[in-house]
Amino acid sequence: PVIGSDGREPWLVYARPFDPDDSRPLIAIVLSGLGLSQAATDAAIRLPGVVTLSFVAYASGLRQWSARARAAGHELLLDIPMDPLNYPTDDPGPHTLLTSLNPVDNIARLEWLLSRFTGYVGVVDHMGSKFAASSEALRPVLDALNERGLMILDSRSALDSAVFDLALEMKLPSAANDGFLDDTASRESIDWHLAELERMARETGYAVGIGRAYPVTI
Repeated sequence: PVIGSDGREPWLVYARPFDPDDSRPLIAIVLSGLGLSQAATDAAIRLPGVVTLSFVAYASGLRQWSARARAAGHELLLDIPMDPLNYPTDDPGPHTLLTSLNPVDNIARLEWLLSRFTGYVGVVDHMGSKFAASSEALRPVLDALNERGLMILDSRSALDSAVFDLALEMKLPSAANDGFLDDTASRESIDWHLAELERMARETGYAVGIGRAYPVTI
């Protein structure tokens, strides 16, 4: 993704339109981890278009999946794998952004990830409990996203995540997860988390929730 010669930025060009005059509290729901399971991805695309879909960069057929999702009215994000605290025991894949790499190598990995499909508004950090807590490692990555006119959603996978605060400091369009919907993948737990999102939205005006591509979540 690039900023157009006319200054248009992908995070706005590909955003799902909404009515800014609607004063009701807003809730954003993001389903992440899509593209690896055909059944789950098909089911997610059939959800109402107001649900944002985030795709895994390693999935096959991403251009077809993303085209179908956009045609169904969904806003899209890209999962960006970042190293967790127990890496490499938990390994998000060969193009994972690592605190042990220099910025040049991490940007090369980022550019590979960003090239996988088009039409997305931004990225969400995936499994980055170590990387997301490192301002030093994050800064070049967030700068590269800013230069391409993208946004970032801080998944808050790290308890001490620096993503959202650093993005604000750098004037990078951003949002932050208020809670994972399905840490316990049961209907009762997910319903409770959805009710919590509604409570937060009534208090603050908006709330963001992230779910995974589990059948029960969808």
